[in-house]
This record gives sequence, structure tokens and C-alpha cells, in this order.
Amino acid sequence: MNHQQQKIEEAAASVNEKRDQVSRSPWKPAYHLSPPAYWMNDPNGFSYYKGEYHLFYQHHPFSPEWGPMYWGHFKSKDLAHWEEAPIALAPSEEYDKDGCFSGSAIEKDGKLYLMYTGNQWTGPDHDKDLYQVQALAVSEDGITFEKAAENPVIDSAPEGDIHPYHFRDPKVWKKGDYYYCVLGSRTKDHVGQVLLYRSKDLIEWEFVNVAAKGEGNFGFMWECPDIFEMDGHTILVMSPQGMEPEGNLYYNLHQAGYVVGNLDYETGILKHGEFDLLDHGFDFYAPQTMVDPAGRRIMIAWMNMWESHMPEQEEGFAGAMTIPRELILEDGKLKSKPVPELEKRRKNHKKYENVRVEGETALTGIEGNAVELMVTIDAEEASQFGLKLRAGHKQETELLYIKEERSIVLDRSMAGEGPGGVRKAEVELADNLLNLHIFIDNSSVEVFINGGEKVMTARIYPDQESSQVRFFSDKPVELLQVDKWDL
Repeated sequence: MNHQQQKIEEAAASVNEKRDQVSRSPWKPAYHLSPPAYWMNDPNGFSYYKGEYHLFYQHHPFSPEWGPMYWGHFKSKDLAHWEEAPIALAPSEEYDKDGCFSGSAIEKDGKLYLMYTGNQWTGPDHDKDLYQVQALAVSEDGITFEKAAENPVIDSAPEGDIHPYHFRDPKVWKKGDYYYCVLGSRTKDHVGQVLLYRSKDLIEWEFVNVAAKGEGNFGFMWECPDIFEMDGHTILVMSPQGMEPEGNLYYNLHQAGYVVGNLDYETGILKHGEFDLLDHGFDFYAPQTMVDPAGRRIMIAWMNMWESHMPEQEEGFAGAMTIPRELILEDGKLKSKPVPELEKRRKNHKKYENVRVEGETALTGIEGNAVELMVTIDAEEASQFGLKLRAGHKQETELLYIKEERSIVLDRSMAGEGPGGVRKAEVELADNLLNLHIFIDNSSVEVFINGGEKVMTARIYPDQESSQVRFFSDKPVELLQVDKWDL
């Protein structure tokens, strides 16, 4: 047995010891991906291979805190039902001994290749004392991976105004005769940027250029970059660290968003427009996308935030993923929609139409801890209206529309255990209507607003008994349609 396989077996044994305890936690998600035990962060290697979707993730299999990173693994035939697969990567070589950090996957010659960052600590300060390289692992079945003999395939950052050590999260794709990858980086003065590389064979890589670099309030490091083409444009998705709050924006410790532009593959330069957030809630980081066999661009992100209190750690696990979201480019902006495959999980449908609401009201059967809600509200003369989710026992997560501000507010200050806080997003009513598509799952809410024009995601930790949904308004509104399914 090789060193990596030995470490994977030790990790699996550790997870198995904790698995039953974690499965009983009231905060363990019912239909979102979360670790069988211990720590999860960034989605990695999101791909489609041999008829199945594969999603890997940053995993510490020995405690519910971040630690030396392994790659955990789930797979699915339909994006709605997932099964756990064995741990795929362990930090087993000199070049990755302190962690197999984030990366991506690509199929080549019928094999699945993972490209990831090997991390080594060179001293006690994890911000300064580190050495990062890019490495490959390959599989013929999508389950067992061998690290390439040629590793590391990129062993140092390029010359120029590029930080020599913060150099990570390769996202790889193919165009024409070349494989390309982008890497998250920063300048020597700590300005976030993205590096572009190309290769004929995934083994020998040449640096092309700094594809894009922050200007103004754009953070000190761009993590987890992802480049793809959509409707004749190049989209760069990335997670900037260190942006300062502006207006209602950028109140999370780190952000995740995108720019739309055009990448010149010869010069390696991406000309692009303004930065936009992909999610206006609290818990959304390191999104990764893939293209599926139908040509859809599907995105999953880590449904947590760095340095945020995670009450589920006391239950033996930490972290979860968002539901898979399909990205659509409309009028130069990305919209996110839940993938329709999730409808396969629906049961116990309850429906209401044309219900008048003034003050506060609940509807029989519209409640639950793991549910999907679709609500269309005619605002009529109301100036403020909305929903309270996971309500009861003096707990609630409030979703409030303020007409005068043209904004929607997600307030979790009474949501139970865990961090509180408020997030706002600008939303225009269409024909005086607000359309909400809401996913509630034991310790999370995801709110898709007006067809995915804005999304707000939050981890919440209420009591199990706090399962009501309440509608409220300062003047009469009409619930044109309310649909609820258990998931």
C-alpha cells in the first residue's frame, strides 16, 4: 500500500468513528452536501465523468476545525441524490505534506485528472511562511487517484510583480489545442490578481500573463478563480479577500463574485467590466463551476464563511455546500437558478392561492425544517412585507421587503445559535410582484429572488421545534401563490 492510500485509510477510520454522532445532529443538512464527519470547505474538482457528476471538497478528516487538507468526494447521477465516495487525496508527499489545497478536474484520454495546490508550511506564520506548488493526480475510474510522477507540474510562481508563495487553486479547462489554467494570486504589495497558464499535455505548463488584477477596493488576494465562456463573453469568477464594505455590499469577511469581459488567449489579458456579487447573503465562498453534458453552466459554493462561528462544530462537523445552481447570462449579469433536478426530491405538496395578508399570519401545512417554498406576493399598497422562516420559540429568520428602499433584507439576528447580522440586496419589484424561491434545510436558507436575479444564503441554527413560516405585512398584500414541498 502506498503512503497516500495508507493516509486515506487512517482518515476514513477517523470519519467512520464520528459518523453516527454527526448523522443525529438536528443541524445536519437533509439535502445539501455536508461532510459525513469533521471539517469541509471549498468545493473542488466539480466535473462530469463516466456518466456521473463528481464533487470533491476540502476536508479535514480528524476534527471539525480546518487542518491539513484532504479531498473528500461525493458523486451523483442527477445533481439531486448524492452518494459518498472514498476520500480521493491525502497530503502524502513532500510537496503537499501540509495539505492538498483546492483545485479542479478535467477529463483527458478517458481518465479524470485532478489539478490541485500542494502546500507546505515553512514556519509558524501561515500568511507568510508557506510554499505552494501545483500538482496532478489521475484516475481511471474516478474513485482512486495516483499522484503524477512529474509532480509538481508548476513548482514556483512566475517572475514579475507576483507574490512568490500565495499561488493556488488551479482551475483547468481546454480550448483548441491547449489546456489552460488560472491561479489565484496577489502582487508583492498584496493586490489580488489571477494568473493564466497553458499546456499541451497538463504536464508542461507555460505562464502566459497576469490575466486580471484588482484596482481600487478589490482585495489583497483573489482565491479560487474560475474562467468560462458564455454567450460570446468570458466570465471570471473569483473570491477576493479583503474588500472593504461599500453601501450595502461586502460585509462578509471575504466575497465571491464575477466580472464579465473578453479574454485574449494570445496575450493572456482579460478586459472586463465591474465586479458583481454572486450571492448577497452571509455564507457563500469559493464557488466552482462546470459545464454539464447538456451545456449548462452549474455552480456550487461553500455555504459558510471564514472566521464565522459554526455551532455545528460541537456536533462533530463543520461546513456544507449550496445547492447546485445553473448560471444564465442576461443583460450582462449572471442569474442563478436552482437546478430543476432538485424537483425529484419533492414530496407532500401544499398549495395556496390568492390569500390576503395583513399583520401576521401562518398557513396550515406551510412549515418545516427541510422544505422548498415558492411564493409570489402582490405588494399592493404595503410599504413593508415579508416572511419569517424557521419561526417559533422566540426564534426567526426574517426576509423583509422595504418598498421605499427597493431592497430586500435578510435578518438572522434572532435565528437561534450562531452569528446574527443583516444583509441587504437591491431588488426592484416586477409589476409590483415579488417572486421568492426558498430552500430551507435544517441549518441553512437559500433565497432566490425574482428568477435568480439576486440570491441570499445564510447558515442558521434554530431549535428543531422552530419550524413555522409566517407571512407579514404593514398593509394588505396578496399571496398570489404559495407552494411548499418537503425535500
